[in-house]
Order: sequence, then structure tokens, then C-alpha cells
Amino acid sequence: MSSKRILLVDDEVAFTHSLSRLLLVRGYEVKAVDNGKDALRVLGEAPVDAVVLDLKMPGMDGITTLEEIQQLGLFAQTIILTGHGTQETAEKAKKMGAHDFLTKPVDLNELTASIEGALKKKTRIETKADLGGMIR
Repeated sequence: MSSKRILLVDDEVAFTHSLSRLLLVRGYEVKAVDNGKDALRVLGEAPVDAVVLDLKMPGMDGITTLEEIQQLGLFAQTIILTGHGTQETAEKAKKMGAHDFLTKPVDLNELTASIEGALKKKTRIETKADLGGMIR
């Protein structure tokens, strides 16, 4: 069984470093970047299973990054993780295709449960796409 690949996108480098270590211990393969532009570059280089994306970042913010990820048509599921969340922003992110919207500080068990839910959803979507391709 291959590692579950997670991309962390957050401009708080100390936060992504700590979270990366915690997720590595839980068996995930983690890549961390500090901005949306680098996230899109990483997504173009190699597939990931889930993206944990900060909302407020300099340059390309989380919503714009989410839009770009959706336009790439990847199966990666996106979880918005932010310290600046509002109900309105959460609803907008979900309408745009985000799997979940969590606020900082986040409980690691809650984040892990959200990641696992995102991975199951990704598997269902891929299976459906594979079956659709075989039917044609």
C-alpha cells in the first residue's frame, strides 16, 4: 500500500513544519509549501491525495488557489484550514469543491478524520471515473 500524499499550503512555516512532522508520524507522506503558486507547481509535478490549504496567504489566497486546483481537474481533495474563518467563507469554499473547512487551532484528531474522509471521497471519485471509462 502506498503512502497517502498530503500537500500542506500555509504561509506560517513553523506551523507547517510542526504539522508535517505530526502527519508523518501518522503515516502520511507530506509536502509543505508556503504559497498558492508553489502549491500549483507541486500539483503539476506529482499527484497528491489531499491538500490542506490556508485561507489567508500573501499573493494568491486560499480561495484563488482552490479555484486553480479545481480548474486543474485533479482528484485531490482540499481541506481549508484557517484562523480567519467565517460561515460565509466556509460555505463559499464548500460550494467551490472544498471537502472540509476547519479553523485553527485545529485538533490533530479532527484534522486526521477530515483527511481520512477526503481520501475516501477521492477513492470513490476515482473508482467512479474508472468505471465510467470502462463503460464507454
